[in-house]
Amino acid sequence: MKYIGPHVSASGGVENAPLNAMQVGASAFALFTKNQRQWFSAPLSEKSIASFKENLEKSGISADYVLPHDSYLINLGSPDPEGLEKSRNSFVEEMRRCEQLGLKMLNFHPGSHLKQISLEECLVRVAESINFALEKTQGVTAVIENTAGQGTNVGFSFQHLAQIIDKVEDKSRVGVCIDTCHTYSAGYDLKTEEGYIKTWQEFDDTVGAHYLRAVHLNDTKKAFASRVDRHDSIGKGLLGMKFFERFMRDPRFDDMPLILETPDEALWAEEIQLLQGMVK
Repeated sequence: MKYIGPHVSASGGVENAPLNAMQVGASAFALFTKNQRQWFSAPLSEKSIASFKENLEKSGISADYVLPHDSYLINLGSPDPEGLEKSRNSFVEEMRRCEQLGLKMLNFHPGSHLKQISLEECLVRVAESINFALEKTQGVTAVIENTAGQGTNVGFSFQHLAQIIDKVEDKSRVGVCIDTCHTYSAGYDLKTEEGYIKTWQEFDDTVGAHYLRAVHLNDTKKAFASRVDRHDSIGKGLLGMKFFERFMRDPRFDDMPLILETPDEALWAEEIQLLQGMVK
């Protein structure tokens, strides 16, 4: 079964996110558990935690299909010692918020070398950051999202993901989220049938399909291998409807959160229905 939903607002409190997901007919969703543009936030109140769990049950969405995303400020591969320490501590705080909410994963962008250290050194720092966070938390899996390769971001190559995972000590608590827009922009041809088959085989050969925990299901505005991250609505971008039909009929992506980060939230309910209608 396919579990689909958007990255919903948690404005007014995390407890509102499940209700916002329910309104668009979602069976999965993503959220920020705190303001994504702040390093640290006030602790979650017992009331918010209880209300989140109650509303999640009301929505009928399992915690297995909720994919929180960390703050955009965090750079787990930062070349700056102070920035790295701040990023690691903020990431630990986010992992603990997931623990409190009964959520099992935290999705994050691996980091950026900022042209101050080598790409390889940046990847090592990301892995060390994950180890740091896993040692201080329990029960939550760190889910690395592949990037489009924009600017100095690492993680656009499947090889980067494999290098990070190789240095993570507790491999039972690390996973990957593949963003379809990022993948195409990074130079993996998901659009053609031949390219689709080749891309997922390469992911399995390089990283391992068993590490795939979630997918960000987005179309793209930018050309193949552009290394530019610009999402588009389902079927309205360069990936096109054939890709989504092929994906939705692929059983490899059953039983994991499929998250829409498409730009027009007015279309979310329609996109969910459209995608579910492709399943055969």
